[in-house]
Amino acid sequence: MKSIFNTDKGKIRQHNEDNGGIFINQHGDYLAVVADGMGGHRAGDVASEMTVNFFKKEWELSGKIASPEEAQQWLDTKVNEINQKVFDHSKEHEECEGMGTTLVAAVCTSIFVTIANIGDSRGYILNESGLGQLTEDHSLVNELVRSGQISREDAEHHPRKNVLIRALGTEEKIIMDLKTITFEEGDYLFLCSDGLSNKVSEEEMLTILKEEQSLETKGEKLIALANDHGGEDNITLVIVEYAAEGESG
Repeated sequence: MKSIFNTDKGKIRQHNEDNGGIFINQHGDYLAVVADGMGGHRAGDVASEMTVNFFKKEWELSGKIASPEEAQQWLDTKVNEINQKVFDHSKEHEECEGMGTTLVAAVCTSIFVTIANIGDSRGYILNESGLGQLTEDHSLVNELVRSGQISREDAEHHPRKNVLIRALGTEEKIIMDLKTITFEEGDYLFLCSDGLSNKVSEEEMLTILKEEQSLETKGEKLIALANDHGGEDNITLVIVEYAAEGESG
């Protein structure tokens, strides 16, 4: 596999509260993470950094994950553990009260990808069927769309678009979505914060991901496009490519 992680504070924000990374365990499997922190007094960056550091350490110590069931169990356990840590930290430190973070995390093996998400950071797959969104936004506006109260077009410009109904660390108990898909040569896994998905259309994502360029160039072009379209939020992405034999590095 080949992979890149990139983050940018955007054109408006003074600080970058996003975090993320790509981590490889002793068995050669990948864990990709994007976390978009939130909370007053810059506490959002505390929540996202705590989350990413926790996953990095735990993944490097993890055993072989041989099945989707094992991947889902690992993610379920670790997400609940870090949720408790972030929640407890916010209660113990007054300056961090109310902090939390979105999370999209993907276990990537040579056979499957298992993805967990909380909040509105997203996961996509690009394969022979095209670009497909793997995650559902846990946002107020997406719930209005799902219940038929507003259209997807209305959702794009809704004044409460950024209101989340689920986030990691804001409550003692968490509910996450888990999904597993097959992962094959030529496929791309794409994770991003809403600073990118709110500004770059799926058509634009597809065009750039399919270009005959390096992953680094693709990531830079996607971030530049989000900034060209306003860049009001922090922008973070991960791309994991299941490269053909002989191409991986």
